[in-house]
Parts: sequence; C-alpha cells; structure tokens
Amino acid sequence: MQSSFARTVGSGTLTIETGKLAQQANGSVLVHSGGNVMLVAATMSKPREGIDFFPLTIDLEERLYARGKIPGSFFRREGRPSTHSVLIARLTDRPLRPLFPKGFRNEVQIVITPLSLDQESPFDILALTGASAALSVSDIPFNGPVAASRIGYVNREFVVNPTYAQLEEGQLDVLVASNREGVVMIEAGADEIPDDIAFEAIKRAHEVNLGVIELQDDLARSAGKPKVSYEPSPIPPELMERARALMDGRIGAALSVHTSKEEQGERVDALKDELITALGDDFEPNKIKGAFETMLEEDFCARVLSTGNRPDGRGPKDMRSISCEVALLPRTHGSGLFTRGETQVLGVVTLGSPGDAQKLDPPIPSGSSSTTTSHPTPSARSAG
Repeated sequence: MQSSFARTVGSGTLTIETGKLAQQANGSVLVHSGGNVMLVAATMSKPREGIDFFPLTIDLEERLYARGKIPGSFFRREGRPSTHSVLIARLTDRPLRPLFPKGFRNEVQIVITPLSLDQESPFDILALTGASAALSVSDIPFNGPVAASRIGYVNREFVVNPTYAQLEEGQLDVLVASNREGVVMIEAGADEIPDDIAFEAIKRAHEVNLGVIELQDDLARSAGKPKVSYEPSPIPPELMERARALMDGRIGAALSVHTSKEEQGERVDALKDELITALGDDFEPNKIKGAFETMLEEDFCARVLSTGNRPDGRGPKDMRSISCEVALLPRTHGSGLFTRGETQVLGVVTLGSPGDAQKLDPPIPSGSSSTTTSHPTPSARSAG
C-alpha cells in the first residue's frame, strides 16, 4: 500500500513515502527534501540462539551516482564506507538503539541509500528521520518515532536545516534528535556563542522535531503494519533469588573501592565467574550472566543516586584530570599527547606539498584530503 505525507520544515518541504520501493523489507520509506532523496529499508530476522545482546546494524551505502559522479579512481565501484558515512550511521544508531524493547534479540538491519543528493544541504538528518519512519511503518517492535533537525545561527538569526553555505557563514551548527518526551541526542559545533543562543537553538530544533514526529505518526496510521509480538526470555525467579543470596552486597562493595577502571573491572569479572561456577550446574550461563548484569545495574544506580558519586569516586561535577603535551617526537613534523583520566590520544602529523593531496569522492561537496569546501558534520567534531 503506497502512502505519502508531506510537511513544511524550515524553508523546504519534507516528504516521507512508503510502499513504492523495497517492498519485501519489513519497512521502507523514501525521504524527499529539496534535491535529496533517501531510501531507508529496515529488515528483521529471527533471534539467534544463545545471544545476550541486541544485534542492530545500521549501514549507509554511499552511491556517487546520487550526485552525478563516477568514482575518481582506477576501481569504478564504491568500496568500503567513508568516514563520513560511518559517522552518519553512528549518529543514526545512538537515538534508535534504546527505543527497542528490553530483551529484544531479533537481528535488525537498517540500510540507508542516498538516491539523489543536491550538494546544497546536509542529508544526515534525513538518514536518522528515515530510519525512524521505516521502523515505524514496519512490524518490528519499536518505541518511536524520533526525528532530527539542524539549527544554524547566521547573521544573528536562527536557520532551520541550513545549507552548507549557510553553515560556513554561521556561528552555530547544532543537530538535535528528539522523541515525543524530549531531546535524546545533541551534536554541535559553535564559534563562541552565548549559552542562551545555544539553548534557544535546541528548543527550536525540538519544536521542529515534534512536527516531523507527527508526520511519521500519520504515515504509520495510514500504512503501518501491526507490530509482531515477542516474549523476552525472563530470568527465572529462583535464579535471581539464589544469585542475590550468593552476592549479598559484594557487587556494591566491588564498585565502592576507588581504584583504576581495569582493577575494578577485574573485581567485577571475578564475581561474575564465581556466580557462574556456583550456579552453572542448574542454570544456563547466559541466564546467570543476565542475573549478574541485573544486579550490577541495580547496585550501580543505587550507589550513584544515594551518594552522588560515580564508581571512580568522582562527583557529578568532577572532571577527570586532563593534560596536553606537544613536541614529544624529535624527528616528526609535529606530535602531541592528550590524556584525560585513563584515556590517551597520541597524534603525529606529517606535512606535504599540495601535490601530495589525495582527491576525495565523498557524497558531500568534495575537495581533497588537504582542503575541502564542505562543512564537516558535527559528528566529526564532537559527540553528544
């Protein structure tokens, strides 16, 4: 059954259509905005035996024909996804993954294919909104929808879903994903703007998202499939009772000792192995692991809520120690070491002439490995 709904978003029109392409998928949509057209298909298989996690895969399939270009290399077919595509897939994954039911173990794959790109406006928000719409019209259990929009700040005015040119001129680039209850993800880059400007931009993005969520609701009511029923594999009450008796506050005690993350992980893993050894003759290992993870989550939340401290002893406003060093390596063109807590990044740079630059073929306005006219997606600059 074909169905299509449209809504004005900013200065353009967003159209979501289903039932025309990828009809064998559990759910699929075509998302149109300006000259950008995205095909998003969501499929689901039966649950794998013995897994204790939710196998969700999101892929963005780059197709340079979408921008009217042949790949500029010896091999005339697209290869592995570019960094830009991987970042958009991750951006799509983060707001969607928590909205699947707890205990859901069916394998789900979402494939996003750009069919037409106008090279004027970023398409990452269409990927996320399209993935949510495809899940909403499918029979896959999903507690959505969600929507995404971008707000720019150009010449002291907010711009909804700005173009690449407007982002280059503006002081703010904030991407916001929302569900009906509120904001669920923010990614942003800014040029020293006041806090109230950033806050107002987030509010406006959420208001835009609510309209796009309403559009998805209309589409799901018109052409959505009934959601399949599933029964999460529960942890037997007897197992939980015996596991609590064996642990008896020991997990909380392991979390309360302020040592390195590695040492704390070793203590927690030792308790888990002890529990599996003690109950392995009577229960499946995956069930025992599930019981342990349940108790670990309970003790972790109780500790944070009661004391206000995280497992490493930091309070809610305490930051890890941060240090930066430069010129560590004597014969390189440049080097720097960034350390935050137990996380380290060693950066080494090599300089080259313009002739050393590699020509790139991204699905966004293209340039080279040394210079580019495109505006980088916020995913490449900050994580929210």
